[in-house]
Amino acid sequence: MYKVFVNDKPIVLTTVVEKEKGFKNYFLKTVDLNKVVKELNKTNLNEIRLIHKDEEKLLKKFLKKLPNVVAGGGKVYNDKGEILFIYRNDKWDLPKGKTEKKEPIELTAIREVEEETGIKDLEIVKPLETTYHIFRRNGRNKIKITYWFEMKSSYNGILVPQEDEGITQVVWLDEIGTQKALENSYANIKLLM
Repeated sequence: MYKVFVNDKPIVLTTVVEKEKGFKNYFLKTVDLNKVVKELNKTNLNEIRLIHKDEEKLLKKFLKKLPNVVAGGGKVYNDKGEILFIYRNDKWDLPKGKTEKKEPIELTAIREVEEETGIKDLEIVKPLETTYHIFRRNGRNKIKITYWFEMKSSYNGILVPQEDEGITQVVWLDEIGTQKALENSYANIKLLM
């Protein structure tokens, strides 16, 4: 099972058909994804489930439905165990961004975290869960596939928000600060915590 978010509502990719209650079932093979996005945005449905019989092919078939944008990002810890957050579009988020031509995803993640926050001396510790969400750009829906990495840094210099990307704050948050930030964050970010 996979979850692909449209704002904070999931499209659940599954092989299991259940009786509809607060959600709708559609067959992945025949669904119009643009209509599903519209339905999630304009109704009080909690989620939409897309059904396919073959679990191995579920994600691959889904990703062919819309153009894909590949991104890399980081959940960065400092020496105190605090997590690096950015504030953009009135929400707390983790730094991430699109890959450039033929750039390895690990380099994308490090480059984007550095560009968006001004941090230095990043080291990847391990890969994290990959997240998926649908966004609208230039009148078209697209699927953003974000490869996340846990990172660490001993950097204690000045953090600089990348203002031309709409970032207004970059901060280290302890456990209490992180919980508070997650109250005003995205479903995908909550999954990573």
